[in-house]
Amino acid sequence: MQFKNIYGQESVKQTLRKSVDEGRVPHAVMLCGAPGTGKLALAIAYAQYLNCENRQGGDSCGVCPSCVKFSKLIHPDLHFVFPITRSNNSVVCDNYLPEWRSMVNATPYFTMDQWLQQISADNKQGMIYENESDVILRKLGQKSFEADYKTMIIWLPEKMNVVCANKILKVLEEPMGKTLFVLVSENTEQLLATILSRVQRILVPPLSDADMVQALKQRYTMKEEEYAEVAHIASGNLIAADDIIQTSDEKREYFELFAEAMRASYSRNAKRMKEWTEAMNRLGRKRQISFLTYAQRMIRENFIYNLKNKDLTYMTKFEEDFSVRFSPFVKESNIFGMLSELESAERHIEQNVNAKLVFFDLSLKLIMLLKQ
Repeated sequence: MQFKNIYGQESVKQTLRKSVDEGRVPHAVMLCGAPGTGKLALAIAYAQYLNCENRQGGDSCGVCPSCVKFSKLIHPDLHFVFPITRSNNSVVCDNYLPEWRSMVNATPYFTMDQWLQQISADNKQGMIYENESDVILRKLGQKSFEADYKTMIIWLPEKMNVVCANKILKVLEEPMGKTLFVLVSENTEQLLATILSRVQRILVPPLSDADMVQALKQRYTMKEEEYAEVAHIASGNLIAADDIIQTSDEKREYFELFAEAMRASYSRNAKRMKEWTEAMNRLGRKRQISFLTYAQRMIRENFIYNLKNKDLTYMTKFEEDFSVRFSPFVKESNIFGMLSELESAERHIEQNVNAKLVFFDLSLKLIMLLKQ
């Protein structure tokens, strides 16, 4: 992974380059920020640049033996830790390295849910377990094989359990020579304060709209105006942009269901409400939850749409066309009630409550809320 292959983030790249060029490489760095900003890609590019045998033009050369191995994620001094699921206590991240390499080589922009789907664990909770810390200590206790630095990249360190986090803390307190930790975090609030105090934190901001458009043009063929629309809606998150483009049909279906729910409830049409409930019941639990998340976003967007400031709204054209007429019904008097009912419905679906009852009850409550 070379810096030139990462979209945007020029300021962060310069900070990472400078630490290497000036010989001030910290023993532990944390790249933190929202999903879809390129943090994992930056971590790998940083490690590759640090160990490149022929750096040039502010980037790794990409062709020396070290760079070739880093680009394939097979360098013996490059180590990864990431959330996994396990069937027994002997399972560690190394058991999932083939899947991890395949995922990252395909694209370093992905979410926790997408990773768990890659390892067929989409209905399980990923975690970095206690015994992973023993593996880390063993690997770092060995001499480096080829590189000047041993690099340990921990993706989503906030998923470490408490025992693992405390063991890692000891290594951060007494770092081994020529060892670089790169923590890639999306929620630093979930990390131990003692860990945060021992790393150099670098904020990776959302991608600018211009960088997003450039990235999308390299990945997709669309109409010129669609690039800007997707970039604006994704709000600096390339993963979200991919999701918008790749699941546009599904999002359109959610929109139609949302619009029908609001129309049926506002008109108090019992027949349409019953038909909508039947349609929702056929979606399946996972898609029902996705719809309710989408509906909450649409309620918030319609409330903000009343401010008449286009820069504050993040809707597609067909969503905005609907909102022109619907947004006046989302007011201070009912927005919190509607969001609360949608959140409650989402919790009930997650708890396997009968979907027909949940959605019919939701439509009845929307009747009262939309009339406020």
